[in-house]
Amino acid sequence: MARAPLLQLTEISLTFGGDPVFDGLSLTIQPGDRVALVGRNGSGKSTLMKVMAGLVEPDRGEVVLSAGVSVGYMEQDPDLTGFDTLGAFARAGLPEDEGYRVDMAAEGLKFDPERPVATASGGERRRAALARLLAQAPELMLLDEPTNHLDIEAIGWLEEHLSQTRAGFVLISHDRAFLRRLTRATLWVDRGEVRRQEKGFEAFEDWREAVWSAEDDARHKLDRKIKAEARWAVEGISARRKRNQGRLRALAAMRAERGAQIRRQGTAAMALDSGPVSGKKVIEARGIAKTFGERVILRPFDLRVNRGDRIAFVGPNGAGKTTLIKMLTGEIAPDQGQVTLGTNLEIAVFDQARAALNPDQTLWESLTGDPEMRVSGQADQVMVRGQPRHVVAYLKDFLFDDAQARAPVRSLSGGEKARLLLARLMARPSNLLVLDEPTNDLDVETLDLLQDLLGEYDGTVLLVSHDRDFIDRVADTTIAMEGDGRATVYAGGYSDYRAQRAEDQPAAPAPMRETAKDDRPAEVAKPAARTGLSFSERHRLDALPGIIARLEAEIAKLTEFLSDPDLFQSAPAKFQKASDALVERQAALAQAEEEWLTLEERAGG
Repeated sequence: MARAPLLQLTEISLTFGGDPVFDGLSLTIQPGDRVALVGRNGSGKSTLMKVMAGLVEPDRGEVVLSAGVSVGYMEQDPDLTGFDTLGAFARAGLPEDEGYRVDMAAEGLKFDPERPVATASGGERRRAALARLLAQAPELMLLDEPTNHLDIEAIGWLEEHLSQTRAGFVLISHDRAFLRRLTRATLWVDRGEVRRQEKGFEAFEDWREAVWSAEDDARHKLDRKIKAEARWAVEGISARRKRNQGRLRALAAMRAERGAQIRRQGTAAMALDSGPVSGKKVIEARGIAKTFGERVILRPFDLRVNRGDRIAFVGPNGAGKTTLIKMLTGEIAPDQGQVTLGTNLEIAVFDQARAALNPDQTLWESLTGDPEMRVSGQADQVMVRGQPRHVVAYLKDFLFDDAQARAPVRSLSGGEKARLLLARLMARPSNLLVLDEPTNDLDVETLDLLQDLLGEYDGTVLLVSHDRDFIDRVADTTIAMEGDGRATVYAGGYSDYRAQRAEDQPAAPAPMRETAKDDRPAEVAKPAARTGLSFSERHRLDALPGIIARLEAEIAKLTEFLSDPDLFQSAPAKFQKASDALVERQAALAQAEEEWLTLEERAGG
């Protein structure tokens, strides 16, 4: 017997002060659905998710949630008013004896439940909101950019958790690897229309190109037909006036149809100018180290960066990636050791904190007020790679319209703020780019363009990112920092780094090899030989130790919870629920251990 859908939207229409966001939209979310919600920045993805969550009321249409179905929505900017700690917020609404669920999620997402709300960062607040949703375990989860502010290990934990849930979920994310692993269907928001394909994100780009190609063919055919009929209308009308009037009406209808077609938003016209050529040696660091109080950020470390290198820095939040980059670029001094910068360097920085953007300025003021972009005596001009441009024309290169030019920065979405920062960054020539989390909030098309630009860029790139796919596409060297003060250099991108690690234990990171401390720069590690496995099998083998460790930790917590001798009498339902969970995790652990043993034997040849 077919199960009732979790959620149905029927003939939804919604307008925000201008063109409709959606008109006549209908869609259904079924039990167990794992759906990627994709589309350009500003296309309405987050708005659609809020309609699903019941937070935005449509102008017309019906939103029906099946009886008894619970929905959880992860807010981008959660309100923690009235709560003293992150844990108190995350546990709100949970029975007291189920607080362990929040503790499990907090361990995986890497935040301290005892952190006072007053001192918590925006990323910690978002992680607490995500933990709250996961602990509540609703039948339908609506997740809007859940990986933002998560480091790679926490993303891996969340990925594994969602892969095992029986709940349905709809997921907005810029993280291709995350979407590919988790989704089985795709909702594509494009120019007010929502299309659905019963395939995960892996198939999205081919599907999108096929749809656009078919649109272009149909548009070209219509254009040719209009042109032919218009020529007939100009050249003369025969005596059979009734038929001719019919052809004229058909021509008018075709023109109306062509006029109603909504043109696709183009790709941002971003460009990079590598400026003057730097010296061959860009940075040389010898024996640099850094501590903050008693905390060791970096043990003595050597590195040579040559012109054209693309180096990614990976590791947990707070491990010191940004600090290391600031030492390498001369922004802060190491406690010991020496950094030598090459000749003729021009550095441009993309700051993940968006500190270069004043929320009270307009987009116009954000560009014209930048001393490096200002054109003397021309209030409406900005200097772009040595040439004056009208500020609105330049903003249009980054997909902003005329009205947005005078809007405040605070009104922009996360993706739009990232594009505005890129507009500032790309206006000036540079030969050393420092990109600190540039991928947050950017849509797939803009990420593709940024990747292509970096591939053609003649200068040097230092990149901090938690986006595994983007690192694989861009980096030729990866430096891993895992919070113990050690930095290790690996050849290639993120997948190459994972393949080269001798052991991978996310729950208790194994010590990494220290880089050379003599006068020689750090050598790039050689890939470890793994035979007999496909790429996906190698990736799975690398991930299994962390999965096993997590299952063991969850089994320990559940066993402790069930050890209460009065639990069965006082809360039989809770006892049964925890017992079922324990059996499920024990079975999953046995399966994971068997899978690891099989893959390890094959890897050993």
